[in-house]
Parts: sequence; structure tokens; C-alpha cells
Amino acid sequence: MKVTDILKNNEVTISFEVFPPKTDDKFDSVERAAEEIASLHPHFMSVTYGAGGGTSRNTAELAYRIQERYSTPVLAHLTCVSSTREYVKGMVEEYRSKGIENIMALRGDIPKEGRTVFDYAHASQLIYDIKSVAPDICIGGACYPEGHVECERQSEDILHLKEKVEAGCDFLTTQMFFDNNTLYNFLYRIREKGIEVPVLPGIMPITNVKQVARSVALSGATIPQRFRTMVDRFGDDPAKMEQAGVIYATEQIIDLIANNVNHIHVYSMNKPHIAAGIMKALSSIIMNNA
Repeated sequence: MKVTDILKNNEVTISFEVFPPKTDDKFDSVERAAEEIASLHPHFMSVTYGAGGGTSRNTAELAYRIQERYSTPVLAHLTCVSSTREYVKGMVEEYRSKGIENIMALRGDIPKEGRTVFDYAHASQLIYDIKSVAPDICIGGACYPEGHVECERQSEDILHLKEKVEAGCDFLTTQMFFDNNTLYNFLYRIREKGIEVPVLPGIMPITNVKQVARSVALSGATIPQRFRTMVDRFGDDPAKMEQAGVIYATEQIIDLIANNVNHIHVYSMNKPHIAAGIMKALSSIIMNNA
């Protein structure tokens, strides 16, 4: 099933992101975690893709197994920063051969050693190429409520976002954020610019102190005072910090749904108990959301 079909109505949807192992010997443990999350019956799951395509084969295999064993639609990531056009075409064909109808098209992180090829500079070019070779594929793209860290002005970033949509992007998923007003302001600005595709807010449950600095570095997300206070109070106690982080993320989700933002994407970090905690807290909301 295509993600756009899942998003068509106004019912609340919850999806989870998992990431494949960097090495083959870790595949079984990651697969078990992904299967536990799939057993929670999310509306779909996404499977990430390592920098430079380092985990690409594991991405395809993990996505295939989730979809086949649990009948859970999958969104398989594909990055282009160090990929040739031929390689991209091959990955699209592999996904299609495995029955995968959804691709998350990203530029991706530039590897530490730098780019090795330069066929693509932007995700919009990748989106255009995927649509050219597989017009039936549903394509997701990334967006940044506070602007991409490499863009000086958010207005410039929104113009690039419009280029993605015009290239064939069917829906968008946001980078993490910790203040919902950031998302509401972002949605207003992009709708004003004529970007009308569905936007899924990406929610990251922060369950340990180390995640805070890393998350800010990767996303450029602003940390609100309420969040800082939570970390200061519970950060030294792993059990308390984990519970507080899940509650904070759940409260974000409840506020979003209350404001008619009904399609939520959760960065699970391959932690089934975190995903289960969120699903349990939202069980009645998800079940009775018409």
C-alpha cells in the first residue's frame, strides 16, 4: 500500500522509523527489534539508509521482511549524495522487485571522507529521476521546520522544498523538533507558498542525555526551556529520563492531534519498548479517531 493512500482520510496514523545494521552480523538483532515494532501494528514503517549507501542491501532486505511477515507497508529510504544515476536506478528496481511501493528520497549525509561521485547535488534531482523511471512509486521527502542547517534563511529552504514537490514528492516528513509551535508556524509558511502535500511531523523521544547534544547537532532543533528543565531534573537517572522522554514525546503527539495534525511519524531508534510505550499511551486516541 502506498503511504499517500494511508494518509488520504482524516484518521490518526502512527508510523515508526527503524534503521538497518551497519554490519551483517547485527542483522538478526535489528530484525528482531523491527519485528517487535511491526507487531504493534503501526500504519507503516520506514527503514533508513546509511551515508553513501553503506547499508543499502540491509535496508532493502529489512524493509522486505517487515512488509512480507507483518503486512505492514514500508517506506524504504534512498540517498543520493554518493550515488551514480545507474546505482539509483538499480536500487529503485530492487525495491520494486521486493514489492516496495514507497521510497523516502533524501540527499543524505555527506560521508566523512567526502563525496566520491557528483551525479546528484540535491534531493529534488533524485526525486525527479525516481519519478522518471518509476512513476508509480510513492515518494516521500524531508523537510525542516526550523530550516536546513546548511541554509542561511528559512525562506530559501522553503523554495528548495517547493522544488522537491514540483519534482514529484508526494508527501513530506519533518526533521525532529521539540516545540510544536515551530511546526505550526512552518506549516503556515509552506502552505502560503503553495506547498499542499501532506506533512508528517517527525517526533523523536529523547530518552538519554547523550541524545540531546547529538540531536541538536544533526537537526539544528531549538531546545525549549521546558525540555531543558526536564533533562536537568532527570538526566542523571536513566530510568527516569527514559520515562520522562517518552511522556514528553507523547504530549507533543497529543497536542498535534488535538490541533488536527493527524499523521505522526516517530523516530523509534530501534527500541520496541519505546514504541510500545507511545502506542499504549495513545491507544484510545488511535482506536477512536474518526
